[in-house]
Amino acid sequence: MSDSIIILTEEPLVPTDAENITDLYGPDDDVELVVLVSADIHRNLFVDVVDQLTMLDLPGALRELRERPDPEAKRAEAAHTLEESLRVLRAAGARVTGEVVEHDAVAALVARVTGAGARQAVVVTRPHAVADTFRRDWANQAQRKLGLPVLHLYAGSGFIGDS
Repeated sequence: MSDSIIILTEEPLVPTDAENITDLYGPDDDVELVVLVSADIHRNLFVDVVDQLTMLDLPGALRELRERPDPEAKRAEAAHTLEESLRVLRAAGARVTGEVVEHDAVAALVARVTGAGARQAVVVTRPHAVADTFRRDWANQAQRKLGLPVLHLYAGSGFIGDS
């Protein structure tokens, strides 16, 4: 029977992410990766704007205020993120499946981890100043609900978040 590692990401995984994830198990381990991508059709405008401002991205903050996210565009973006992530992980030699989740991303992660008896949960995000500072990021939320450590990687960097 194979072990599973459940990965929740908001960004398309890149080779650096794939390397960090496949380093979690040995070449002789029978591991299946499951990638979950949030369609993120609900957003917190205040948090999104503050995140942009903390990155000194004034145009991004203004864009957050002006644009209304189209749910279909968000679903398409999530599907693209999933396909790209699966492609990168397969290229790294991983056995991987995945799906897009539309509602609570953390609840989906927790359900998959507990349902599969997964050996590891991994969250890959870009830095989020407000959520990370106040420990409201996906990794911290999942860790509280699971009662297990959750690895939080910052997309494309190899840096580990504080969860």
